[in-house]
Amino acid sequence: MIVAKQFRCIHSSSCVCTKGHLNEDAIFLVFENLNWNPRLIATLSCVCKWFDDIAKRVLWKEFCRARAPKMMLDLQSSGSHSVDGSWKAIGKLLIYCSGCNKGGLFGNLQIPGHFVYRTRFSRTSGKSFLLPQCRTDVFYVSDPCEHLDQGEEGDVGFFRGVFKSFSVSKVRKMLIEREAELHPTEVCPYCKAKLWSMLQARMIPRSAASRLGAYDDTVEYYVCLNGHMLGVCTLLPLSDSEEASEVE
Repeated sequence: MIVAKQFRCIHSSSCVCTKGHLNEDAIFLVFENLNWNPRLIATLSCVCKWFDDIAKRVLWKEFCRARAPKMMLDLQSSGSHSVDGSWKAIGKLLIYCSGCNKGGLFGNLQIPGHFVYRTRFSRTSGKSFLLPQCRTDVFYVSDPCEHLDQGEEGDVGFFRGVFKSFSVSKVRKMLIEREAELHPTEVCPYCKAKLWSMLQARMIPRSAASRLGAYDDTVEYYVCLNGHMLGVCTLLPLSDSEEASEVE
């Protein structure tokens, strides 16, 4: 893929490279050779508005396609050239566990966000997080990122996910029909959109806890207006988790 030439420079007034910049094709080839390294893409984005623009339009898109090709092909199979909430947001969702701040979405838990090397996202597992009447929606969910021995909370797992075409999904329609309220202060850590509580809307099925290997009454997750999901659960001991999987 060769990047279309851009004739309108969008440098900031304070940018040190206002007298000229690299050709976009050259940047594309450099990052292709670097296997779309996300840390370098993020670093490049901080240089100036022009670099941030090409990162959002091209580099994060190629990173997502390289990291999760089948998932990205499915998310775009409706004919869209983009994804809900921008490629940058999806790229961050693929590699970043958001954690939580004390007093935030998940009560008194205080676990810093961090990058993860690799996470498996599953469309099949995603159905376990949807009520039966919503299971025609396409939803990808990650394996839980385990944070062990969190005091009284025990072993905690964070998970995240993304809907395909969330704007026309049955989940979104049901949230609106049930008059679910958006969180007054917290926003999605991936795209900064407002969040719906699936727990408050009574839309968390028991199958979610079984899939996560978690206690039934500890699963909580939020979905943002762009269809990104983040959640937390208290994990069962390994032996109990294995038994729950067999029952399912």
